[in-house]
Amino acid sequence: MNKNLHKGWIFFFGALGGLLYGYDTGVISGALLFIGQDIPLSNFLEGLVVSSLLGGAIVGAGMSGYVADKFGRRRVVFVIALIYLIGSLVLAFSPNAWVLITGRIILGLAVGGSTAIVPVYLSEMAPTQSRGALASLNQLMITIGIVLAYLVNYAFSSMEGWRWMLGLAAVPAIILMIGVLFMPESPRFLIKHNREKKARDIMALTRKQNEIDDEIEQMKKIEEVEESTMDVLKSKWVRPMLLIGSGIAVFQQLIGINAVIYYAPTIFTQAGLGNSASILGTLGIGIVNVLMTLVAIATIDKLGRKKLLLIGNVGMTLSLAVLATILFTFQMTTTIAWLIVLFLGLFIVFFSATWGPVVWVMLPELFPLKARGAATGFTTLLLSAANLVVSLFFPVLLGAIGTAWVFVLFAIIGVFAFTFVKKYVPETKGRSLEDIERDLRGSH
Repeated sequence: MNKNLHKGWIFFFGALGGLLYGYDTGVISGALLFIGQDIPLSNFLEGLVVSSLLGGAIVGAGMSGYVADKFGRRRVVFVIALIYLIGSLVLAFSPNAWVLITGRIILGLAVGGSTAIVPVYLSEMAPTQSRGALASLNQLMITIGIVLAYLVNYAFSSMEGWRWMLGLAAVPAIILMIGVLFMPESPRFLIKHNREKKARDIMALTRKQNEIDDEIEQMKKIEEVEESTMDVLKSKWVRPMLLIGSGIAVFQQLIGINAVIYYAPTIFTQAGLGNSASILGTLGIGIVNVLMTLVAIATIDKLGRKKLLLIGNVGMTLSLAVLATILFTFQMTTTIAWLIVLFLGLFIVFFSATWGPVVWVMLPELFPLKARGAATGFTTLLLSAANLVVSLFFPVLLGAIGTAWVFVLFAIIGVFAFTFVKKYVPETKGRSLEDIERDLRGSH
């Protein structure tokens, strides 16, 4: 097989777990419109159906990282694909609400595993100079998955086919299971288990010979240090990076991206769009997500991770501030509603080009080889928990203080996020994972 083609397939299948994550996150909004006609759902049960996926994701993220450090990235990705398949089929054939919730929890385990392992695998497989772009493929696949879910929802809405909407996630799950059979193991995991020749063969698919020699030498030096995963996680020199990784993971959700997306269909309706047009408007948001992630892929290895986070913070915070000002100042009319649509769109543009992909790229970069899976799993666990908090409390806040004050709250969080990134987050652009780890060890 042509080397470039082989390289492309490695990263395509490596990122495919992100597509499943995006699909299963986005598809439930359309399916819920029709589930109630077959399976009665109270407001409480409907909330459980939606949020149970995030509950499962917290468990999946917490478990999968440690398991991947022990048994390898490739094997865990295969198990994640299998769990996606089982969860999709459980949902498609659910006879009642509790089986639906069980299916969503099963899917959540796979979603959590994807968020922990896919960024680690892509980061470890990618050469230093293009690691940001290649690791961003995870976020690109997530956004494509969401768009795919919206398209499937639209295609099956006329026949009220919610079982098809939920069950079709089995197709990419099967593709991923087959693809994993042809995916190589992470070379860093192989070096850790004294399989240097195999690691060199795999690295030759994506790197030049002199790069391979340098990286292998750096990996072996790190492996000479006698430490277990738990020793590394408990060490003082890792603690700052755990706090920084946890901070950017939580801020990615607390800035309010999911709340803004949840509010968007309401705004489209207020702007005078009908239900079908609102669905297409939501699809438009998904397409913007994909396009701006492509912008991030093109710029992340040039501008750097930290600069993109700061630019995104400024754009998102200003968009939220303008949205709040409009809602405080004007009565809702069609013109004002369209103005709100504009600034909602700007918020999503800035998020999709910066915080959306950059956080997924940076999390595995921040952590040492011997605990990369476990530490990334821990931070993505916190990310899922923050997502769950926003999902559960956004409607409560909306009812208690109103939309304008909710946007003010998110803007204030944006200011804190900017300050956090400016003061604490290091730049990782253009540095090998081993360079970053060596500097961390040296600083303590």
